[in-house]
Amino acid sequence: MLKPILFLLSFFIVQIAQSQPQSPVYDVCVYGGTSAGIIAAYSAKKAGKSVLLIEPGNYLGGMSSGGLGATDIGNKYAVTGLGKDFYRRIGAYYGKFEQWTFEPHVADKVFADYIREANLDIRKNTRLTGVWKEGKRLASITVENAQAQPQTIRARMFIDCTYEGDLMATAGVSYTVGRESSSQYGEKYNGVQLSDYHQFPDGVDPYKVPGNPASGLLWGISNEKLSPTGTGDKKIQAYNFRLCLTQDKNNFIPVTKPDNYDPQKYELLLRVMEAEKWKTIHNGLRHEKLPDGTTRIHHQGGFLIKNMPNGKTDFNNFGGFSTDMIGMNYDYPEADYATRKKIWQDHEDYTKGLLYFLGHDARIPAHLRQEMQSWGYAKDEFTDLGGFSNQLYVREARRMVGETVMTQKHCEGEETVADAIGMAAYQMDSHNCQRVVVNGMVKNEGDVEKSVPAPYPISYGAITPKRTECNNLLVPVCLSASHIAYGSIRMEPVFMVLGQVAATAAAMAIDKKSAVQEIDVKALQQRLEMNPLGDGSLPEVVVDNDDLSPNDLHGNWARKNGGYGRSLLVYNSGQGENASARFTPKISRGGAYEIYTYFPRNENLSTKIVFTVHDGKQAREVVLKPSEIKEIGLSSGEWASLGTYRLPAGNQSYVTVSTKGADGEVLADALIWKPVSR
Repeated sequence: MLKPILFLLSFFIVQIAQSQPQSPVYDVCVYGGTSAGIIAAYSAKKAGKSVLLIEPGNYLGGMSSGGLGATDIGNKYAVTGLGKDFYRRIGAYYGKFEQWTFEPHVADKVFADYIREANLDIRKNTRLTGVWKEGKRLASITVENAQAQPQTIRARMFIDCTYEGDLMATAGVSYTVGRESSSQYGEKYNGVQLSDYHQFPDGVDPYKVPGNPASGLLWGISNEKLSPTGTGDKKIQAYNFRLCLTQDKNNFIPVTKPDNYDPQKYELLLRVMEAEKWKTIHNGLRHEKLPDGTTRIHHQGGFLIKNMPNGKTDFNNFGGFSTDMIGMNYDYPEADYATRKKIWQDHEDYTKGLLYFLGHDARIPAHLRQEMQSWGYAKDEFTDLGGFSNQLYVREARRMVGETVMTQKHCEGEETVADAIGMAAYQMDSHNCQRVVVNGMVKNEGDVEKSVPAPYPISYGAITPKRTECNNLLVPVCLSASHIAYGSIRMEPVFMVLGQVAATAAAMAIDKKSAVQEIDVKALQQRLEMNPLGDGSLPEVVVDNDDLSPNDLHGNWARKNGGYGRSLLVYNSGQGENASARFTPKISRGGAYEIYTYFPRNENLSTKIVFTVHDGKQAREVVLKPSEIKEIGLSSGEWASLGTYRLPAGNQSYVTVSTKGADGEVLADALIWKPVSR
C-alpha cells in the first residue's frame, strides 16, 4: 500500500511544480549596478539581448556617481567605446566636447539616460544569497529583496560587476584577497612596501603617553611587526569616501557633530600637524634634502582637493593622516552583509568625525579650524543623505584568478597580451595598507605610486574565469590581476570599457552557443572597433602621431613619451626651420566631420599654433591659441576644435600642423574626425 501512496504523492508534487509559473530566462544577468554594470547592461540590451540588472544596494553608478568627480585617467587614449562616450555625455552637459571632472548628480543623470535609452530592467536592494550550477555552467542565482523575499534568476550569461566579486566567489571561481609576495609573479612593487608616499615625518610618537610604550598605542596604529619588503599578506589597501564639498553658502550644509563621534580617533592627527607645521588643510609638499644628496618628499595638509564645476570639490585622501581609514577594512571583501554594513558605517563615522574634529576641536590651530568650517556638504548632492556620499570607495576587494593574470610586467610593457580587449594607463597605485611602529615612530605601509611608460593592453583572459570553473560568467571589475597591477587597472573609465567588452562577449557567446572562453577574440575586437557605441553609429576616426610615416613629417621633430597614446612629437621654434606634420584620415563615408586636435599639458607651448585643414578640394588655415583653452594644465590634456568640414570618402583630406610663426614648442600628437549628424 505504501508504494502507490508514494507514487501519488510524487505525481502530485510534480503537478504542483509544473503549475507554478517559471521565472523567465534572461539572456544576460548583470549583478552590480556600478558604472561597469550600467554600461554592461546597456551594451547587452543594444546587442538585442534580454537583460536584467541587479544592484544589491539602493544606488547606481558606483564611484562614478558616488563622489569620485576627479577622474583618474592616466592617458585618455586608453578610454574607448562607451567609457569614452560617458565622458563625452558629461561634456555635453557642461557645453563641452568632453569633461573628466564633474558633479555627482551630473554623472547620475548621464547613467539615467543610458538606463532610459535601453529601457533597462533594474532591481535595486536585491542581493545574492546563492547560486545553482549545472557542471561548469551557472544556471541560476538566488537573491532576496529588501523584504527578504527570495527570488530565482535564470540567465544564459552572467556578468559580475560588483566591487566585491560576490557572484564570482559564490559561483566557485578562484580568487585571491590581499597582496601577493613580490616573488610570486616577479614583481618589484607587490607585497609589503614602506615608502615616503603619504607618510608620517620622522619622529611622530605612536604612544598615548609620548615615549612610554606601556601606555599603549594611539587609535589606528597596529602592534604588528613590520614584515620584510615584498612579503605577501591578506591586507587590503585603505578605503575612504570621496567627498563633494563646497564653500558656496547658498548651497551649503554645515558639518555637524556626527553620531558615534570619538575625538580619540584623531589624536595622531594633532601630532602630525605639529610636526609638519600645517599652514592649510589643502594638499602640499615639502622637499627635504638628505645627507646623501637625495630628496625626501613630505606631504603636508590633510586633503587632496580637486575643483569640480559650480564651486564644488572632490575631497580625497592626502598625507600621513587623512580620510583613508587604514587597516580597518581587512574583513570587508569576504564579510557577510551585516559585517560589511558595520565596516561601511565605521568608515562613515570616521570621515564625518574627521571633518568635525578639524573644524571644532580647540586643539586645532584657529586658522585651520576656520578654513575647515568654510567647507560644507553640497545641498544639491546626495540629497537623501544630507550631502554625504552614497558609495564607499572599495578600492580593492576580491580579485579573480582567471585564464590570464595581469601583473606588473604587463603594466611596464615587459610582457604583452595577445588577446587585448581594452587598455589601462594609470600609474600602479596602492593606498596604504597598515599603520605600524617602525624604530619607535609611527609609519604607514603599503603606498605605491609608480608610473607606467605607456597605455598597455588588458587580456580578455583577465575577465574570464578558468574554463574548468565556470563557462558563462564574465568579471570585468574584480578581474584577474595581481595587487599591484590591479592598482593600475582599477579605474572607473577602464571598468566601463571592460563592462562593454564583457557584454559584447556575452552576446557573442549566446549567438555562437559557446563558452565565454571560446569566443573569437579577433571578432570581438573588430566588433568593438566597428561599433564602439553599440548603436550602429559611424565611428569617429583617430589618427595619432604614431600612425604617421616619415613622409608625413618635415623637419627635425623630437619624439617624447606622454601626450595622447604612447608618444607625441615636439618641435622647438628656436631650431629655426619650418617644420610640419601631416595627419591623413581614412574616411569610410563622406559627410560632415568636426575635427579636433589634442593639446597635452605643456608649459612651453607656443602662444599660437597654425593648422591647415584640407577638405579634399581646398585648404583653410586655422590658428589656435593654447592659452585660451583653459583646461590645459588642469588635466592630462584637452581637445580643441578646428571646425566642421564636409569631407569625401577616402584619404583625400588631411590636416597639417606647422611651426609657422611659432614662439615656443609646437606639438603634433593626435587628431579626431568626428561624424556630425545634419
